Amino acid sequence: MNISTFDFSGKRALIRVDFNVPLNEEGNVYDDTRIKMALPTINKILNGNGSVVLMSHLGRPKNTYQKEFSLSQILSCLEGHLKREVIFAEDCIGERALEKTANLKPGQVVLLENLRFHAEEKEGDSNFAKKLAQHGDVYINDAFGTAHRAHASTSIIAENFVGKKCFGYLIESEIKSVEKVLESEDKPLTAIVGGAKVSSKITILSKLLEKVDHLIIGGGMAYTFVKALGGKIGISLVEDDFIDVAKNIIAQAEKNNVQLHLPIDTLSAEEFSNDVKVYHNNIDLIPENHMGLDIGNESIAKFSSVIKNSSLILWNGPMGVFEMSNFQRGTVAIAEAVVEATTKGAFSLVGGGDSVAAVNQFNLADKVSHVSTGGGAMLEYLEGKTLPGIKAILN
Repeated sequence: MNISTFDFSGKRALIRVDFNVPLNEEGNVYDDTRIKMALPTINKILNGNGSVVLMSHLGRPKNTYQKEFSLSQILSCLEGHLKREVIFAEDCIGERALEKTANLKPGQVVLLENLRFHAEEKEGDSNFAKKLAQHGDVYINDAFGTAHRAHASTSIIAENFVGKKCFGYLIESEIKSVEKVLESEDKPLTAIVGGAKVSSKITILSKLLEKVDHLIIGGGMAYTFVKALGGKIGISLVEDDFIDVAKNIIAQAEKNNVQLHLPIDTLSAEEFSNDVKVYHNNIDLIPENHMGLDIGNESIAKFSSVIKNSSLILWNGPMGVFEMSNFQRGTVAIAEAVVEATTKGAFSLVGGGDSVAAVNQFNLADKVSHVSTGGGAMLEYLEGKTLPGIKAILN
């Protein structure tokens, strides 16, 4: 079954979407990226004379109803994008929910309440999955952000739709983008890995060293590498337990003929704040009472040159504390270099919560080849792991 060729006429399509969107204090959606990215799949069914039942999680509720995690808060945003009324079911299972989905007419849309109000969702409970399955005639998984979880709605439920299950357009594009990075022979391939901690990126770093030509390290994790090489990093973020891991990654890069690029300079401050004096230092000579919070001009020039001359680019993690205006220049410059390379014909894949937030914040998301909606799922897929949500459709 393929979403592009399947006849949805008269069918109820039960779609697992990822509407785990950020809300402001008033409960309004302030970043609707994930909703917009689900629209092609939803509209495919509606335009094909079918009806749609949407299910998702939102936040991390404690296995019970909590008003601040109710999906009712995204209803008006969703209706605005779909340009039609969306029926809301106050629960995702039970008779009252089934009453709203049992006899849908073509063109109608139902949004089920937060799946994670039930502990059985994360437990991957088969009975819970069976109850969810009653809402649809066909099942579509379009939630890449949760594809690495063996939850009831992402993998277990597929057992109830033998021959009647498929990926949505979003997951299809996610898979194609990751596979392009993994399987393409285009060179050079550059991976940019930032963020706070080496510990959360060990597996992906090791995996990338088998494939890439250039590996750029930035963000808080860079200081662990600098310390591993004997540099003085002041009070910068460091994982002392992972110094040896950093040394091994450096040695592995040399063994695999991968050019490893660490920052040369840094912007530092005496406090983790946007309202303090900013200093410029060599990355390995940071004063004892300073912390590094962004890469400096020399690092920007070095990294940008590598990126602009790449054919394939993978970016995961910012270069500094980009949420603070004084320490966002490094991340902005890297984003602009990725955009320039893309304009010249490179394929660029951006993934990971902070990287995606950065390209969205700087209005550059539509200028790279693909922005992944699932940071954790993307990394696990790149690592070569079998994602339960994908396996369930392919089986």
